[in-house]
Amino acid sequence: MEHEFWHRRWANNEIGFHEGTVNQYLHQHWPELAENRTGTVLVPLCGKAHDLWWLHDRGHPIIGVELSEIACKDFFEEGDEKAMVKPGEPFTIFRHDDLEIWNGDFFQLVPTDVSHVRLVYDRAALIALPPDMRPKYVEHLTAVTPDQTQILLITLDFEGSPTAPPFNVSDEEVRALYEDDYEIEHVHTQTLARDHPFAKRKGLNGASESVFRLTKR
Repeated sequence: MEHEFWHRRWANNEIGFHEGTVNQYLHQHWPELAENRTGTVLVPLCGKAHDLWWLHDRGHPIIGVELSEIACKDFFEEGDEKAMVKPGEPFTIFRHDDLEIWNGDFFQLVPTDVSHVRLVYDRAALIALPPDMRPKYVEHLTAVTPDQTQILLITLDFEGSPTAPPFNVSDEEVRALYEDDYEIEHVHTQTLARDHPFAKRKGLNGASESVFRLTKR
């Protein structure tokens, strides 16, 4: 997907992929992953997710990476917080305390940017990318993060072939994408009822969400 696609979606407020509350699986499964650690969390393609505030409130410095400047501004405005803005290339950094959103292309991230990161939260990155971009995303995430980095990954699977995000990612695809470089623990799957607000809004059939804990070797 080209950058213009995402800029247009945010400009037109076509953000049905945005979850307006803290994700339930983050509540349930983050404590097991973090094990009382309060290290920096990398959140790729973070949008304006409320999850960043939740993680920050639990003592984690945050590095979110987001292409849309609108999303970055909205995140802090909707959180009733002012952000210091540091323009730069390839990222402009929006910062409040030790919560940062790096406005730019995730694929411009380099290992020195996240050398101190050992925790990653991915609820909306992998499922935001079409099939041909997902291997590139996983390859780049693997290349920039240190060994032993742990990831909480949440995926969505459903019938059909959507032309816009969120995209369906099967459990089998997760294993194919990550098994060469990560230990994979499939910790939860939840079938969404037809009247589930998200499934109903998106017209999803046979939808399910899965949660994985990944540890980079």
